Amino acid sequence: MIEVQGLYKSFEGKAVLKNISTTFERGKTNLIIGQSGSGKTVFLKSLIGLITPEQGKIAYDGVCLLELERDEQRDLRKAMGMVFQGSALFDSMTVEENVGFPLEMFTKLSKGEKKDRIDSVLQRVNLIDAHHKYPSEISGGMMKRVAIARAIVLNPKYLFCDEPNSGLDPKTAILIDNLIQEITQEYDITTLINTHDMNSVMEIGEKIVFLKEGELAWEGSKEEIFITDNQAVGDFVYASELFKNVRSVYIDKKNG
Repeated sequence: MIEVQGLYKSFEGKAVLKNISTTFERGKTNLIIGQSGSGKTVFLKSLIGLITPEQGKIAYDGVCLLELERDEQRDLRKAMGMVFQGSALFDSMTVEENVGFPLEMFTKLSKGEKKDRIDSVLQRVNLIDAHHKYPSEISGGMMKRVAIARAIVLNPKYLFCDEPNSGLDPKTAILIDNLIQEITQEYDITTLINTHDMNSVMEIGEKIVFLKEGELAWEGSKEEIFITDNQAVGDFVYASELFKNVRSVYIDKKNG
């Protein structure tokens, strides 16, 4: 579980995060949504310690991130997995080498133990025969799977995903969403996903945090987001006719 209390951050006198308080539960896919410029990226970077907020508290299962010494923060980061926007794989490394990179950096496992762990996570993301291929030789969807495998190779307690569906076709995007949710539940991970994709909201939004102009404007589940009367959420979610129709169906079910 990750608890956030009164998080405040500004740049050059302009507030970007305004006293945000929320909780992200373990074993659930927690989505952070909002328009560009709403503070999503700054919020995510603050949670993983890349940006230091002026005020507030971030607690990882009771351990306050901002009170840790540098070495202690480094140890905590070993428990974090990251799936970056665009996958961020090393072009000069094979799939196997990319996935094994965190093991090389943070563990003293034997060569055989590393291979077993790499094989295990690649099998989990359904990439069995891609070990010796380079990123340029695989599809965008496969690259996302490699990025997920690399993110979970250290058995993290926390998983952060920044726009994991960017650049993917709708069918592949849903497969990646479902894979992230399955892994979250199987390994009982606290997962946070930064996204613009409303399909992801509908598919795996167990907990949704909606930011607007640096403030927590609304939070709830994928079932609740389509029936809320919150004006800010409505303006964001129902920008298209498709989601207006989805909302109508949800409301009809509720009233029926």
